[in-house]
Formats: sequence, structure tokens, C-alpha cells
Amino acid sequence: MVAVIAAVKLLLHLYAGRHYGFFVDELYYLACAQHLAWGYVDQPPLIALIAKIARALFGDSLSAIRLFPAIAGAGMVLLTGLLARELGGGRFAQGLAALAFLLAPGFLALDHFLSMNAFEPLLWMGCALLVIRIIRTGDARLWMWFGALAGIGLENKHSMSIFGFGLVAGLLLTRDRRILRTRWFWIGGMVAFLIFLPNLLWNIQHRFPFLELQANIRRSGRDVGLSPLQFFGQETLAMLPLTLPIWLAGLWYLFFHREGKAFRALAWAWTIAAGVIVTLSPRVYYLFPAFPLLFAAGGVAWEQWLAAPRWHWIKPVYATLMVTMGALLAPTLLPLLPPETYIRYSTALHFQPPRIETHRLGPMPQLFADQFGWEEMAATVAGVFNGLPPAVRAKTCIFGQNYGQAGAIDLYGPKYGLPRAISGHQSYFLWGPHSCTGESVIVMAGSLESLEPQYAAVRKAAHVDHPYSMPYEHFDVFYCQGLKLPVSEVWPHVKNWD
Repeated sequence: MVAVIAAVKLLLHLYAGRHYGFFVDELYYLACAQHLAWGYVDQPPLIALIAKIARALFGDSLSAIRLFPAIAGAGMVLLTGLLARELGGGRFAQGLAALAFLLAPGFLALDHFLSMNAFEPLLWMGCALLVIRIIRTGDARLWMWFGALAGIGLENKHSMSIFGFGLVAGLLLTRDRRILRTRWFWIGGMVAFLIFLPNLLWNIQHRFPFLELQANIRRSGRDVGLSPLQFFGQETLAMLPLTLPIWLAGLWYLFFHREGKAFRALAWAWTIAAGVIVTLSPRVYYLFPAFPLLFAAGGVAWEQWLAAPRWHWIKPVYATLMVTMGALLAPTLLPLLPPETYIRYSTALHFQPPRIETHRLGPMPQLFADQFGWEEMAATVAGVFNGLPPAVRAKTCIFGQNYGQAGAIDLYGPKYGLPRAISGHQSYFLWGPHSCTGESVIVMAGSLESLEPQYAAVRKAAHVDHPYSMPYEHFDVFYCQGLKLPVSEVWPHVKNWD
């Protein structure tokens, strides 16, 4: 049953992944893959390596770039079922846990495109599975594998430290603290540290740009602010409202059930991770990777509660209700419908995905809107570039205000003969201005008023627009000549870590 659910998950993402276009972050990760390093301003190095491998093996198509996230999502269905089995669950518990993961709108959204978030649950729950086995079997040597997974998790996303901290703190708060006294625990910690060390050294070398970025985001007010009540309200929606009795039962099972409390450290780990995220940065998807643990434990609890024959009818009825609700919400998180059909559908359903940023929206939610307009933008810029005399084109550079604009030029530009873009946004700033002299520059976005003091001549050359893209990606394209200051003096001021 779990294998069938995993296959459905894989096929669903393979189908949906061919529609619309590249998500803005995917353009950036593909650009990072062309500049492999031990770190980037806004993430560790693993996602760039995955993008590099996907591109080398399968090419640049949407389906190619999104294959690994789809496989990760299907693998997470299997891992959720395995967690339920390790906690003592039978076939119903495993199937219910796997079904809850499949139908959760949040996971449907994040497993759709290439990002760290598609792989994060595998690493968090892989560590949870190892802790369960250490508790069950007493095999302390498994701490080495825990350390390896935790280290890889840190190279994927720094929030691995939150769940790792929660697991260790949870063990300290229970009688299982004894398993921390073995030398294997410290060996595992050393393994994790050594795997993470290259990224740590990179951050030390670059003065921890991620911390500067986070401070800038908080100051800018870009993130939607959420109270704890609003945060968990959105978590309930993101995990599918009908799974609320499952994951709440899972938390209860791990804390209080006679059999489940043998793994109480995991309940503390979930609670501590949730508390840290709500306190520090309550983006709703930051806690997603911890929910499969509660799906698994909740599946075990409900399997026991419905064991009596008179309650068996509840199982197919509730599963059917979950599938029905999940099917209704799926088109709002996955590009299963043409844009106009989606707009009509979401209007009729009176539902939009929760917002995580304060940007003004167009007719599509940001998750979808940020998949439109990129190739058209590159074609528009190419029209400006190719309209220049050949001698001028050879010394013309293209400046993007954000990594989406720059990433689109880097991905689509080669077929139009465009040079690689430059930008001050995130890691593009660290990659520098290349060979740009400032003599001839195509600037995406901005205004005449802001550009004229910097250049000898500025003219509006084109306009970029798309009916479904984010409003902030509707902008003018300017052709600028004669930068008044040397690029080396100007470059430090274009830095935009936000």
C-alpha cells in the first residue's frame, strides 16, 4: 500500500512538473550550479551540486530539473511508512501515515520544484528513524550514520541544526539520555562536524553572509508576520485539515501512550523545533519536515484505537474524505490546470495558498506567478542586445536587479547570444561584475531618475510584462552608456542581500 502511494506521488509530480515554467528560485540554483562553491549567501552548497548533476545527466528541461525533487517526495512517502512500522504500526498505520504525507498541500507544493525544501524532510526523518532504532535496539554504532545524515543535512539547509538540537535536547530530557554517554555519539557528532566544516569555513571566510541576509529580511518586513496561533493555523491548512487528528494523536502518542512514550524524546524534539521556529522565524514551511514523524506516530495511535471490528468502517470512510479534500486542494498547489482554468477554479473554491511574503500579487498566487515570464523577459532583453552594433555588443553587459532576472538571462540567454548576467543580489554579488566596464550596460528594472545620475546617457529600450507573473517583474529595460565611476568603485554599492 505504501509503495502504491509513493508511486502516485511520483507520477503526480512528474506530470505537474512539465507545466508552467521554471520557478524563480530554480533559476538561481541553476546559476549557482555554474559557480560551485562550499557556500552561497543564502544556502549551503548541496542544492547547487544537485542542480549541477541533474543538468549534466538530464539536461535543462523542466522535467529534468524537477526529477530529483519528485523522487525525493516519493522516497519520503516510503520513509513515512517505515517510521510508522518502526514505531510498531501495522499496515493500516503505515498506509494512513503515507496517505497523510501524499495529500498534505505543503508537501505537494515543495516537492514540485527544485529546492532544499524537497530534500530536507528526508534528512530530518532519516535522523529520526536512526534515533528510533538506537532507542529500540541499543545499537550505539548507528550514531555514525546519524552524524553522516546530519552533516549532509547541514550542507543542504542550516535549519538541520534546529531539528538536530531538538533531538539531542529531547534525549537529555528523558531517560534515554544514557545513550548520549557512548563514544559512538561523540564520533557521530564529529562526523557531522567534519561534513559541515567546509561550509562553516566558507561562512567564516565571508563573514557569515547568511546572518546578514536574515537581519536584512527582518528589517525589510518582507516576510508575513505570524502570531503563534496564526502559524499553527497555517500549519493545519498546509498539512490538510483532515490530518489534524492524525498528527495531534501522534504527538499525544509519543508523549503519553504506554508504548509510544518509549520514544518521548522524539515528541520533545518536535516540540522544541516548533518552539525555536516560531520564536526565530515563523515561515510556515520551516516546520514541514518534522510532520511526517507525527503522521507516523498518529497512524499507530489510530490503528490501535480502531482495532475493534465495530470501528473498522471508519478507516475507509476517513481515508476517502482525506482523498476528496486533498484532490480538491491539489490544483491550488500544483500546476495541474491551465492558468485561466486555475483562476476560475480557485475563485470558485474561495481558496488561495497562504502568503509567506508581503509582495503585491497579480491574478496568480506567488507560488505560480513566479513560474511565468522568465523566457519572455530574456527574449525582450535579447531584442535590445541584438539591436546594438556588433562592436558595441561585444562590450555590453546585462545587469539584473534580482537573481530571478539574472538567472533567466543565464539560462535562456545563450540561445539568444547573450552574455552572462551580473547582479548585486545574493551570491551574484560575490561572483562580481565579470569583465563589465560600464561602457555599455543593459539594466533590467530601475528608473530613469535613478540611472541618469550614474551614466552619461540613458534611454528606455523595452518593457517586460506578463499577465500571470508577479507585479514586481513588470518593468522597463534601459540601455545605459558611459558609467561615470569605475565599476570597481560602484560594485560594493550594488550589493543587495535581501
